[in-house]
Amino acid sequence: MDKLSSGLDIYRIPLKNKTEVTTFILTGFRDDFELQVFLFLLFLAIYLFTLIGNLGLVVLVIEDSWLHNPMYYFLSVLSFLDACYSTVVTPKMLVNFLAKNKSISFIGCATQMLLFVTFGTTECFLLAAMVYDHYVAIYSPLLYSVSMSPRVYMSLITASYVAGILHATIHTVATFSLSFCGSNEIRHVFCDIPPLLAISCSDTHTNQLLLFYFVGSIEIVTILIVLISYGFILLAILKMYSTKGRQKAFSTCGSHLTGVTIYHGTILVSYMRPSSSYASDHDIIVSIFYTIVIPMLNPIIYSLRNKEVKKAVKKMLKLAYK
Repeated sequence: MDKLSSGLDIYRIPLKNKTEVTTFILTGFRDDFELQVFLFLLFLAIYLFTLIGNLGLVVLVIEDSWLHNPMYYFLSVLSFLDACYSTVVTPKMLVNFLAKNKSISFIGCATQMLLFVTFGTTECFLLAAMVYDHYVAIYSPLLYSVSMSPRVYMSLITASYVAGILHATIHTVATFSLSFCGSNEIRHVFCDIPPLLAISCSDTHTNQLLLFYFVGSIEIVTILIVLISYGFILLAILKMYSTKGRQKAFSTCGSHLTGVTIYHGTILVSYMRPSSSYASDHDIIVSIFYTIVIPMLNPIIYSLRNKEVKKAVKKMLKLAYK
């Protein structure tokens, strides 16, 4: 590591008798070659499955006319987000598992954080929009096409993206306005906010407050929307006379509720605590779970319990083999 650190001196510039870091090293897990090879193969398989599952679902919704309704449009946008979310983090992580030089430039790190937070925040709001869509579909099915018109669902999708971009911009500007004049080793596999704050030589109190209040507010708002919507959905389901209708409603909502619980649970564990405590392999594993593993699980969670999606898959496979 001493040789690597000395080799990186050429990438540093002096700043008021200190050395300002302009490149970072993503240290990741402990330096064990056999472990690195195993992790490379494991996450390569997960990444390929993620791309095939999510992009395949996007193509399925586009190609099958039976899936041309707001519920599946939301699902296709979620799949696209998951594919992008994973792509921002995984390729660089895979390279670092086998490379000796695990460095990432200042601009590269900032760009990775900006995109990562954008897609992550957008997904939070999109999951809340999806539960509202479920509520409309179950509570007033006869008015569904009117209540969820193209203008409504496109507005919800656009608002989710705008909120994601704004949130990401605030944190990226705030984080990379800090000074990094000491260690340039990020104890992580990608450029996340807490480990970067942990190595900054500036006062990060304001950044900690921004992280706590913004992430906390987004979590509270989106979780409240989910809980309130599911409260009304439960009342609507209990009023149903059809057993099949109840089973279909529970199946659809159960998939979404599973995805929401896993996603929000890991985010709360990762961000709603001081960055100074962010130092163990356990913290890295939690982050990897919601950035890499959950995008792989979402196509399974939302597709295998959905009869329409399974029918569309079977139809596409039959056409492919003809």
